[in-house]
Amino acid sequence: MKYRFIDRYHGLYRVEKMCRALQVGRSGYYRWKQHEKGRRTKENEALAMEIREIHETNRQVYGSPRITAELRARGVRCGKNRVARLMRENGIHAKTKRRFKATTDSRHAHPIAANILDQDFSADRPNQVWTSDISYVWTKEGWLYLAVILDIFNRKIVGWSMKSRLTRDLVVDAFTMAVRTQKPGHGVIFHSDRGSQYASHDFRKQLEIFKFIQSMSGAGNCYDNSITETFFHTLKTELVYFERYRTRAEARQSIFEYIEIFYNRRRRHSSLGYLSPVDFERYIMAA
Repeated sequence: MKYRFIDRYHGLYRVEKMCRALQVGRSGYYRWKQHEKGRRTKENEALAMEIREIHETNRQVYGSPRITAELRARGVRCGKNRVARLMRENGIHAKTKRRFKATTDSRHAHPIAANILDQDFSADRPNQVWTSDISYVWTKEGWLYLAVILDIFNRKIVGWSMKSRLTRDLVVDAFTMAVRTQKPGHGVIFHSDRGSQYASHDFRKQLEIFKFIQSMSGAGNCYDNSITETFFHTLKTELVYFERYRTRAEARQSIFEYIEIFYNRRRRHSSLGYLSPVDFERYIMAA
């Protein structure tokens, strides 16, 4: 009790000394201090509301770095530590589940292409290097298989296909979509794993027609196509694992909206300076 009184006395003495130096009354100082505290609290409340709005409109998958980038793009000056603190205090968390599984059937007699890419996931222009992979989504009607084609330059999904069966048409249709929308020139490197769909005669014929150069991962090396597997990890931990699809049609619609509306056009990618794939390409090509 004695020490508490001494601390209070010292505090009052410091306030009195400061007020004399500034030539202001002590009551005026306390009113100013209460006003400042109220202003900061209101600013934090307003910022927390904007953080929550960004979190909700981006499928609840943004953590503090992406939310900070979105706030700055809106002209709001704030630090990432402040954003992280407000998210913790208001119970705002990125919605993800940490589980992922990838499989490839490379037991076939088709030709295997050399690994030209060799884990060099870089490109200085669009339609220079494409990568591709296949994954699957469970519905109450059974499996839905998804093939995607990703442009390394801006991480954009340039082609995709979904079917109820794991056939070579799955990757052929995704490739056809990518070629139709992107209109690439000759010499594009197309990298995938050693799956039978990519090694099939029908698919290799398509690559030959459009003068693509085929590249395949090494045997059993998951890192050789990690950039595309990372997309599937993102898709599943941000969307699929939170859904219970009744039909394949329902899953198709959900995945279509995620890829075309959110992932390609809205989602901020840390590897792209927190720009979306579409915005990154627009920014770089305009520079």
